[in-house]
Amino acid sequence: MNNAAIGSGGDVFGDPAVWDRLLAVNLHGVIHGCSLFAERMAARGCSGLIINTGSKQGITQPPGNTAYNVAKAAVKALTEGLAHSLREKTGDRVTAHLLVPGYTYTGLSARHVSQKPPAAWTAEQVADFLLEGLARNDFYIICPDNETTPEMDRKRMAWAMGDLVEGRPALSRWHPDYKVVFEAYMKD
Repeated sequence: MNNAAIGSGGDVFGDPAVWDRLLAVNLHGVIHGCSLFAERMAARGCSGLIINTGSKQGITQPPGNTAYNVAKAAVKALTEGLAHSLREKTGDRVTAHLLVPGYTYTGLSARHVSQKPPAAWTAEQVADFLLEGLARNDFYIICPDNETTPEMDRKRMAWAMGDLVEGRPALSRWHPDYKVVFEAYMKD
C-alpha cells in the first residue's frame, strides 16, 4: 500500500521548492513504491495487490491547493495505468486499486485538530470501507464521510468531467457564472 501524502502550500504562484517537496512525497513516493514492488509481484507467480492512496481533490480539482491536486491526479493516472499493465501481464493475479478517502481524521490531523470533527471519518472506517471495496474487486474505492454521500461524490465528479465534455470554463463548480447552475444540479 502506497499511502504517501503531505498536505498543502502548493499554489500555482507559490514557491517551487514547496511544489518539489509535495510532488516528491505525494507522487514520487507512490511511483517508487510501485517501481519497487510491481515487477517483483508480477514475476513471483503469487496473487497480490497494490493499493495507492489518491484523493477526491485529484479528481475534482478544488482551487487553492494546486500542487496537491496535481500530485493526486497523477497518482490516479499512475494507478489506472498500473492496473492495465498488471492485467496484461498477470491476468487478475496481481491487481491495482485506487483508494480515495473522504474527509478523514488521522493521527496527522490530530496535530492540528484535537478532536475528530463530526464530518470526518476515522482511519478505521476508511480501512473497513477499503476492505469492503477489495472484497468486491473494485478498482476505484471512493470513501464517503459523514458529510459527503457517495451520490454527492458521483455528481461532483460528473460535473468536473462535464467541464471538459460540455466546454465549460475550468473548475466551473467554483466559477461565479455557474454557481446557481451547479447548486441546482446538485439538488436534482
